[in-house]
Amino acid sequence: SVALAARVEVNWEVGHVIVNRDGHITRRAVGVNGQLPIPPVYATVGDTLLLNVCNKLDVPTTVHAHGLFQNGTNYLDGAGMVTQCGIPPGANFTYEYYLHQTGTFWLHGHYNHQNTDGLRTPLVILDRDKTQLPMQYDDEMLISMEDWYPTEFLERMKEVLNPNVPFPPPTSFPYGLINGIDGNITQTIVFEPGKRYRIRLVNIGSTEWYKFSIPGHKLNVIEADGIYSEPLEVDGLNLGPGQRYSVVVQALDTDEYNYIFNATLYANFVPHIPGLNPRYYTGLVQYKEGAPIKSIERSSDEELVWLNDINLRSFKQYPAMPVSRTFNTAAGSKKYSDKLTRAILYKEPYLSPPIIPTLYTAISTGDLALNDTIYGPQTGALVIREGEVIEIEMQNPTEIDHAMHLHGHVFQVTEYGPADNSSEVNAPPAKVMTYDGWPMRRDTFVVPAFHYIKVRFLADNPGVWMFHCHMDIHFALGLAVTFVEAPDVLQKTQTIPDAMKD
Repeated sequence: SVALAARVEVNWEVGHVIVNRDGHITRRAVGVNGQLPIPPVYATVGDTLLLNVCNKLDVPTTVHAHGLFQNGTNYLDGAGMVTQCGIPPGANFTYEYYLHQTGTFWLHGHYNHQNTDGLRTPLVILDRDKTQLPMQYDDEMLISMEDWYPTEFLERMKEVLNPNVPFPPPTSFPYGLINGIDGNITQTIVFEPGKRYRIRLVNIGSTEWYKFSIPGHKLNVIEADGIYSEPLEVDGLNLGPGQRYSVVVQALDTDEYNYIFNATLYANFVPHIPGLNPRYYTGLVQYKEGAPIKSIERSSDEELVWLNDINLRSFKQYPAMPVSRTFNTAAGSKKYSDKLTRAILYKEPYLSPPIIPTLYTAISTGDLALNDTIYGPQTGALVIREGEVIEIEMQNPTEIDHAMHLHGHVFQVTEYGPADNSSEVNAPPAKVMTYDGWPMRRDTFVVPAFHYIKVRFLADNPGVWMFHCHMDIHFALGLAVTFVEAPDVLQKTQTIPDAMKD
């Protein structure tokens, strides 16, 4: 009830820190209150979360609450130069989030890709009423996973954007962090026999995937990206950058043995080199201190049941929405006259953000805001009307998986299939897969290499919302567009706070 709601206040002094997070490299990073990792943030649905940011960097910063809809507060979405100017060095800003959603989310920098250098942490919004969940459980725990590169993001980008270096540049192999520390020394998971546990899994990394399993145990998926699903039993899950899942695990009835969990960091688009890609991390699942570890023969991936999100059904049974309009997009790249290769999602790459935040343009230009061109070609602006059901068909004719995120909404995932060029490049065969019954909804999907995907979302949240690859190198190279949603309604319903106009 409203009477139980709280104001949860979190203070972040964002600044540079010197850290050795992976046990190998000491480097400069972006931390909070002089430390990394940043502690996870917990609140309960109905609460108001106040995130007070003091910028001690020498460059601007912003924070995005990944997965929060920001209904009526588009200006708090945190996308730098899209919905707000950056918080200047030495300045303070408060994000005031009204928490109407429950589930597993995360907070991260959204200015100059500062999330890749450490400005990221999980955000968990707890249910107030736990009796209506897809499965009941006795306790819960959080496992966040991330990739950690030996050099800062802007240094990596200099190499990518160097016309004298062949594209793509030599591969850089990150290390894996689990709950913010070296994946080789991850904390123990403690199970009591017979109990049920909800495990929240979050990939807050910037480029690579994680594969998670607990041999000897089944995982019942009940959440994807803050949306509950009907329980679906699997052996393991793959998480692309930005994706989150909750699984319920039934602990065994005996404490005779302890077990291990597997968290494998990998990328299918870089060379397979033992010890570098993939990197295998394990942790202890402890039933009794000192008990022997159960020896389980490692199964090949082909022998296990891995989650495919097209098989999930939304717990709330929303039927597939009839499509109003389709945008045909494709992951691609093009070499330009400056000899640089950039990424393209729609017509042109999303390049340097505009001088004026796109949201400010949408609010201040009257009827002109309904014209895509008013926002400039570099924004990839696509104007959509209130109430439209937008279908995105995204072709991925490349050998690289892409993790795509839409701000302010969730998609209905309706179809996967082989990309148009898959037969030309002798890609592995892929079949068309469609939802069964009612489609799963989520905010970050993966379109596999040589596949297409079809997703739908309802334009019910006037604002300016980015749709971009969550592999930060690809985002920086231009793999993004901006949906300008119902600007005519936006102009009547939202105003930019005076504190954000200075």
